[in-house]
Amino acid sequence: MVRKKIISKITGAPTLFTAVALIMVSSCATSMSPIKLYNTLPNFTKSRFIPQSQVESSINRGCKYLVKRREYTAPIGLTIKGDLKNGAKGIDEWVELDGGNAYVLTNYNWRTVDDLGSTQLQVEFDTMLCP
Repeated sequence: MVRKKIISKITGAPTLFTAVALIMVSSCATSMSPIKLYNTLPNFTKSRFIPQSQVESSINRGCKYLVKRREYTAPIGLTIKGDLKNGAKGIDEWVELDGGNAYVLTNYNWRTVDDLGSTQLQVEFDTMLCP
């Protein structure tokens, strides 16, 4: 009876390992669609997000560019959400350092950084000051 319990515990371990590995791999997606990114990233920033389609109207309401073509490579997160949070933190820091309160996302890219397929988020944006 004791031998049967030990054997069942040993045979259950590979199944548990396989399940955990599958969850880890499936949560490590390496990119995101543009719509999903544009709908998600602003939720992680404190700075005001201005879509490119609203830049002209924002300028007409008194916003002005501070720095154009700013680039930031975010630290690698464990998930896409982690990448986005790290990217948002970098955007907020640059907006603050530039003396602004808003940003326009102009481009983004997940770059492959090693032979294992690990990716790192790079964002390109303009910082702005809006009333």
